[in-house]
Amino acid sequence: MANTGKKTKGKQKIEIKMIENQDDRLITFSKRRLGIYKKIGELSTLCGTEILFIIFSPAGKPFTFGHPSIELIANRFLNGNIPVIDDMHALIEAHRTVRINKLIQLYNEVQSQIDASNETQRVLAQQITSGTDSNRWWETPLNQLNPRELYERYSHFSKLLDLFHISRSKKIAAASSTVAPTGPAEDAPTNFPLS
Repeated sequence: MANTGKKTKGKQKIEIKMIENQDDRLITFSKRRLGIYKKIGELSTLCGTEILFIIFSPAGKPFTFGHPSIELIANRFLNGNIPVIDDMHALIEAHRTVRINKLIQLYNEVQSQIDASNETQRVLAQQITSGTDSNRWWETPLNQLNPRELYERYSHFSKLLDLFHISRSKKIAAASSTVAPTGPAEDAPTNFPLS
């Protein structure tokens, strides 16, 4: 007995919506671009007109399409046979302005993060140099500290431990990226001993 049922779902209708993932959006655009060009060419043939079409990819790169050719249409504009349409220039300028504003916003965010990091470093350096009673705050016995000072001591040690972890991770990453493994590596402990 032969199985007469379908093995695939066939052509399915999909919901038209914005693709959120940037990589997926670029892949979909690259797959669909030639189909879009084909449809534009068919439209210009049916209408009997010349078309200059610019598509901006999700990454902001412009793709142009001209029918019968881009060179022919560009030469007609350059020779002055057809007045240049300012809408196209305005569209390109608007897209460029949006991209510049996004880059400025990103730059400002990074700059504020750098400023916050520098301020944190300055505060930590000031706390380390001021100490509780002297520049050697770590030598004060714990039983002589009030609760606020104990909390500050705990905070200092926590930040110091974090800095050790970061420094250690950077050194391990640098060593592993520059040295090719030649044999089985010995495992290093992943945490500092707390006692």
